[in-house]
Amino acid sequence: MIPTPPDLAQFERVALETVAGFPPAFRAGAQNVVLRVVDWPPAQMIEEMNLLHPIELTGSYVGIPMTQKSMFDMAPQADVVWLFREPILAEWRLREGVELDQLIAHVVVHEFAHHFGWSDEDIAIIDQWWL
Repeated sequence: MIPTPPDLAQFERVALETVAGFPPAFRAGAQNVVLRVVDWPPAQMIEEMNLLHPIELTGSYVGIPMTQKSMFDMAPQADVVWLFREPILAEWRLREGVELDQLIAHVVVHEFAHHFGWSDEDIAIIDQWWL
């Protein structure tokens, strides 16, 4: 019998635990970011990113990075870190020796790094995960 994959609530629990484990300065900077955990990325997001299939996107940061914000800016909406359960599960199935909670935490850290102003190139310099 194939075990039932973890539900959205477990993904959210792991994500919240990951954020709670950030060093204090980063944890404080993450407090105003909304965390959304859904099964699939919205179609509009896939189109805007010119992706061929939603399976390609495990997470996304939507907002203005802290390094680009000004106290004079009026943000039209809250910054959001999205996690996409089905693409994360698909990635996990392809990676041997990686615990699912570890992969979820990794995606959370990656997306919050964008909130803190890091580009994918910046992240890749110190994070060899995807190589």
